[in-house]
Amino acid sequence: MSDATAAADTTLAEPGPWRRILRRKLAVFGLILIALVVIGAVFAPWIAPYAPDEQHFEGLTLEGAPLGPGGEFPLGTDLLGRDLFSRILYGARTSLIIGVVANGLALIIGTLIGLTAGYMRGWLGTVLMRFTDLMMAFPALLLAICLAAIFQPSLWIVALVIALVNWVQTARVIYTETTSLSERDFIAAEKTLGAGTGRILFHHILPHLVPTLIVWGTLGISTTVLLEATLSFLGVGVQPPTPSWGNIIFENQTYFQAAPWLVFFPGLAILLLALAFNLVGDALRDELDPTQRGRN
Repeated sequence: MSDATAAADTTLAEPGPWRRILRRKLAVFGLILIALVVIGAVFAPWIAPYAPDEQHFEGLTLEGAPLGPGGEFPLGTDLLGRDLFSRILYGARTSLIIGVVANGLALIIGTLIGLTAGYMRGWLGTVLMRFTDLMMAFPALLLAICLAAIFQPSLWIVALVIALVNWVQTARVIYTETTSLSERDFIAAEKTLGAGTGRILFHHILPHLVPTLIVWGTLGISTTVLLEATLSFLGVGVQPPTPSWGNIIFENQTYFQAAPWLVFFPGLAILLLALAFNLVGDALRDELDPTQRGRN
């Protein structure tokens, strides 16, 4: 009796996964970075000292070169005399919108395909997974460039293009887990009781996949941010005048040696945001995935 009470007390005293995540210094650091970027993006009209496309005559030297960081322009100006700090703040909106929207669409597409293929099996599952393998065979960046070149690039088109090339990893993972779950005894019991396919998929299998989706959703945002920045840098992503961290680097790459801050600060923003989501995603994976818990 005392052993059972002690075990119950130990169970109650054990902190939940979210509390354990908050005990990880790197995860907390990642959460702080994400919070700062979100705050900067949401409150950009109030934080930014200038409009992102406002050109300043005093933002250029007498020779027409960009100004360095300091004074009226904390991060300097670009080749058109625009405040770089304001453009980076508004560019954070682009990165977050595409990161959330594109990754959300990729999760939905990958989950539906992986869930259907893993449970239905047969010819339908074979066709869906062979199509997934075919998509995985194409380099994601090359496929994204081709799709972006076909459609007229814009914020939402870029988000759709990224979603269409990023769903395959999610589909493969969900397929594997669904295949394993569909062979469990509780699924066999539901079938015996006459439960329909929709009920089994969305009421019994999908809830078990939520931890995996949370982890992949968090990690996928960093990949999406990097891919969007790459497309914008190559000129097939978000088009000016909409500010994006990638097209800020693209517009100012010719001044890399004369004005390195024009490439350094947006590049640093991309690096920190991707790093932040990776740190949080790794912590979520370690805490929500039973096979990973206790390894670190």
